[in-house]
Amino acid sequence: MATFLYKLGRSAFRRRRLVALLWVALLALAGVGAATAPAATSSSFSIPGTEAQRAFDLLEERFPGAGADGATARIVFKAPEGQKVTDPAHKAVVEETVAALESGSDQIVSVADPYTTRAVSQNGSTAYVSVAYKVNAMELTDETREALKQAGEQAQGKGLTVEVGGDALQTMPETGAGEIVGVVIAGIVLVITFGSLVAAGLPLLTAIIGVGIGVSSITALANVLDLGSTTSTLAMMIGLAVGIDYALFIVSRYRAELAEGRDKEEAAGRATGTAGSAVVFAGLTVVIALVGLAVVNIPMLTKMGFAAAGTVVIAVLIALTLIPALLGFAGDKVLGRKQRKGAEASEATTGEETEEGKPNGGTRWARFVIRRPVLVLLVGVLGLGAIAVPAASLEMGLPDDGAKPVSTSERRAYDMLSDGFGPGFNGPLLVVVDGDKATADKTVSAIKKLEGWAAVTPATPNKAGDAAMITVVPKDRPSSVATENLVHDIRGATGDDVLVTGATAMNIDFSQKMNDALVPYLALVVGLAFLLLTLVFRSILVPLKAALGFLLSVVAALGAVVAVFQWGWLGSLFGVEQTGPIMSMMPIFMVGVVFGLAMDYEVFLVTRMREAYVHGERPGEAIVTGFRHSARVVTAAAVIMIAVFSGFIGMTDQMIKMIGFGLAVAVLFDAFVVRMAIVPAVLALLGHKAWWLPKWLDRLLPNVDVEGEGLAKHVDGTGSEEKPDLVKV
Repeated sequence: MATFLYKLGRSAFRRRRLVALLWVALLALAGVGAATAPAATSSSFSIPGTEAQRAFDLLEERFPGAGADGATARIVFKAPEGQKVTDPAHKAVVEETVAALESGSDQIVSVADPYTTRAVSQNGSTAYVSVAYKVNAMELTDETREALKQAGEQAQGKGLTVEVGGDALQTMPETGAGEIVGVVIAGIVLVITFGSLVAAGLPLLTAIIGVGIGVSSITALANVLDLGSTTSTLAMMIGLAVGIDYALFIVSRYRAELAEGRDKEEAAGRATGTAGSAVVFAGLTVVIALVGLAVVNIPMLTKMGFAAAGTVVIAVLIALTLIPALLGFAGDKVLGRKQRKGAEASEATTGEETEEGKPNGGTRWARFVIRRPVLVLLVGVLGLGAIAVPAASLEMGLPDDGAKPVSTSERRAYDMLSDGFGPGFNGPLLVVVDGDKATADKTVSAIKKLEGWAAVTPATPNKAGDAAMITVVPKDRPSSVATENLVHDIRGATGDDVLVTGATAMNIDFSQKMNDALVPYLALVVGLAFLLLTLVFRSILVPLKAALGFLLSVVAALGAVVAVFQWGWLGSLFGVEQTGPIMSMMPIFMVGVVFGLAMDYEVFLVTRMREAYVHGERPGEAIVTGFRHSARVVTAAAVIMIAVFSGFIGMTDQMIKMIGFGLAVAVLFDAFVVRMAIVPAVLALLGHKAWWLPKWLDRLLPNVDVEGEGLAKHVDGTGSEEKPDLVKV
């Protein structure tokens, strides 16, 4: 592989104009596709095999046109202190709003008048208008959303406090300035690392091009593939981070090759052949982790994983082709000003020791770890273990309007409903009975014998009389454990012909499905990555140590997420205004993404150690050599990833905020505690045993030559004067 990538890098360097033109053309093509593609009209959320989904399917069959899984909205009215919404003047305002809603859109199924549906609180202070739509939230037109907002705004200022809530207002998450700050921090880190604006700009430029192609392609295909609103955000988050990192490693290796006196084309080829091999395997681990999300069997999550994996593949291809091409355009400017004037070459590289032999920070740290491996190992493991303790209290669910900032109308409507009617009114349960009226009445009686409900409506049969709907309002808020228990109790107290659904029940089933899929997913992803790393490192214990270290870091990251978003520790610092259960996809999502990213550092750091070991250095010396060459760049890469992920903490969407925080702390723990401390400590304790591989397995595994031994023989064999055959790009 190293030889092929060497040829690819030299070819891209030599034919840089063609390579650059091809990538710019791809970016333009994707951009045109995104601009001209029809807007996404669907972002369906289904969970095959769950009771909530079967109930929705039954509703569509027995109650055609009812929009059972359509969007909903609620306009909440609150009278001033001492007054009631039933007062004539206030009642007129509410009825005007009902009339405006009914004529505001042809996507509306029904608008419930609160005075006829008993949607007025007992003290008369609060009332709400329920609006049901034919289609889901992402299929609503802008005109329909605007009509909903205008209906609420027109009622304002007429003596009532009016707020609008519900998933009908769901739109693409707002992009904050945090992402820009993350990119700026990444740029500063790159300038400090390279000492050259051009060298720092290359990873940023190529990462933006890769993300642009990936996100534009997702936008262009969103309507055809039914992609959700968070798909492009996830692809941008992952693509930007890995795109910068992969380019960083190749540019860094290129500068090191130049420092050894090689000409630019040869340096580009060697950098692509060596660092590029690590990029390929690091990218493969990320792709395996993201594509593996398909085992959960939730279409939305599968599409998110595949879309993000596609962006990672683009990042790898750009690193292997566009980076060498741009290095050809950059010339000597890829080096700092001092280096271009002929300063010592060692100062121009990734932080190797100077000619005077002064060790750099990576060398000093590695030697410290080798002297005290047991102490470093204990501190690292116990420290992460302590942070992981809150993970034992993990409660999972999906965020509702109660998790949104108080500055939003949805959150204020949620609070007004809770105050006027009780928190359960924000997440009513829909019970579907597959039977006649007698069966439905028995179901109502059975539900009323249970605990945890605030209201149970009479059964509403369909026209054929062979099915009915019952609405159950829990006492507690939708995301509470009490509400989850009520759902399970209803299912347990009724027969197979009674199904519980609604947004709250769907969230509960979603969480359960994620829990059930976690172990198979872990087995698949960790198993495949273990085989891949065994192939790369030709060792059993090194991949095993990598997997165990990852599990420690991801559990610690989950502990931090629980402490902040569920317990509220330092919540105000991260913009968490309402604590609650952790997003149910968070554990499995973090396992997937963080595992792939963690293996990046493992591959980049440990391959240099193995390279030194196979060239005759003792285990301890190989660890020091690996850190001398790679520690500074791995540190820069981790800081960049943390900065990029942290940028998403500033978004208003609770799910994106939680993902950004979780990934940022996971990278922090994995890069600086696991890879920089625990890994060298374990390798120092294992010594030669770390690189042991059974002879039969050594013969069985193909030699992928990540260290570039075959490349060195190939280059030496061709001679310095003869140009090797170039692959066509």
